[in-house]
Amino acid sequence: MRKTLNILANSFRLTMQELMVNKLRTSLSLIGISFGIFCIIGVLATVNSLEMNIQNQIKSLGTNTIYIDKWQYFTSGTDYPWWKFVNRPVPEFKEVSLIKERSQLTKNVAFIINSNVNVEYESDALQGVTMYGVSEEENDIQPIEMQYGRFISGSEFASGSSVVIMGYTNAEDLFGSADIAIGKQVDVKNHKATIIGVIKKMGKSMVGWDYDQCIITPYRFAREIVNEKYSSPKIIVTGKNNISSEALADELEGVMRSIRKLSPKQEDNFSLNQISGASEKVSSLFSSINIGGWAIGILSLVVGAFGIANIMFVTVKERTPIIGLKKAIGAKRRSILSEFLLESAIICILGGLIGLILVYLLTVILTNLFSFPVFISAGILALAISICIIIGILSGIIPAVTAARLDPVVAIRSK
Repeated sequence: MRKTLNILANSFRLTMQELMVNKLRTSLSLIGISFGIFCIIGVLATVNSLEMNIQNQIKSLGTNTIYIDKWQYFTSGTDYPWWKFVNRPVPEFKEVSLIKERSQLTKNVAFIINSNVNVEYESDALQGVTMYGVSEEENDIQPIEMQYGRFISGSEFASGSSVVIMGYTNAEDLFGSADIAIGKQVDVKNHKATIIGVIKKMGKSMVGWDYDQCIITPYRFAREIVNEKYSSPKIIVTGKNNISSEALADELEGVMRSIRKLSPKQEDNFSLNQISGASEKVSSLFSSINIGGWAIGILSLVVGAFGIANIMFVTVKERTPIIGLKKAIGAKRRSILSEFLLESAIICILGGLIGLILVYLLTVILTNLFSFPVFISAGILALAISICIIIGILSGIIPAVTAARLDPVVAIRSK
């Protein structure tokens, strides 16, 4: 154990001496390793963080959830002309109760409409605010956390009370401070409504609802404000525990066909959009991006590996007399071999550390620019170190074997 530590210490000392003596040569060779690690780890860290963020936002739409709509969300629909989608009937609120009656696998069913409206308070106004009119079970499917006040009650849903809950950013913009919004009466498209709650600040969302800049109101009140037919109506259904999304979709297809009285020869005039489909699409997309990052990174690592191998060949040449002297006094081949392999690995690890520092700077910049956390996970960090060690060994194996096989007499006489 002590002998191994001595070899490691000597290799590190000799490596640092090489770095100090041949700064330009070594620096140029480290660029390839540093850039390769930066490409691979930078892409993996950014893509994984972005994918995790989007997948979490997709999960916020509800687990084991299906959106019933006239439109198909997750496929191109090339075999189904767009004008047929346009001509389909929109979901209706009365279909919610019929689905509950006829479906055995559903847990919650909600109805949603949304439209852009102006929200006014005294002399101030917010333009183009997204208003969601929802039925009662929507909060069971997509739970909303309140910062101030409360959510809409069951009686308010049933009666269509003129109440709203407001996104945090909207409340700040309209009142200066979100905590004073509770109890204020606002004008929503010439309809008075009382603010009963402010949603907890959620940050920007790439998928799903932008809670910070919306208002949510009971469906029955919302349909008094906007035309339901032209407000993107949709039905959201979640399955019972341990019911797969596919099984739920199969049942819902039969239920919806019976509700709409479609004959066996008629095609569906609705779409069943599974949230799991969106998750799979996202995973597939980011897998392709990861492959691109690996391709660029591996190309850079190959270039860097040749650079490291060049350094090691030159190092062996410069140390040939010393190697001969070591072998003459009893140093074994495996000791010489280990010395140069460790030295090559150390150089690669130094290049990798530079690459990781650049990746860290990248994560800081992206986190501040896009308002979502970009991080280097422990798994990615371990991958970076492993890559550096492997590249170091592969780059140094031939020079190390050459050094280990040198004849002591010939090596000592060399200049």
